[in-house]
Amino acid sequence: MKKVIPLTELSIEELYKKKQTIKGALIGLGVVMLAAFAVLLYLVVTAKTPKALAAIPISCMLALLPAFISLGQINTEIKNRNSK
Repeated sequence: MKKVIPLTELSIEELYKKKQTIKGALIGLGVVMLAAFAVLLYLVVTAKTPKALAAIPISCMLALLPAFISLGQINTEIKNRNSK
């Protein structure tokens, strides 16, 4: 299993690289989830599908929460190092 390196031990270049990777993943997954949400919402409104089906994409957005938290921690670490 790969050992997780704390953010304080990464160089500033590695932090920027990690930030760009997470940001790209968030954008990609966000677009896919938004498209899935639009399709499911369309199906709920037009077809005779259960209305509870609309709650699935909303609850799936919670899957992105750890990535947003990680991105915030990286941004904080970069800001702390730039202020020194």
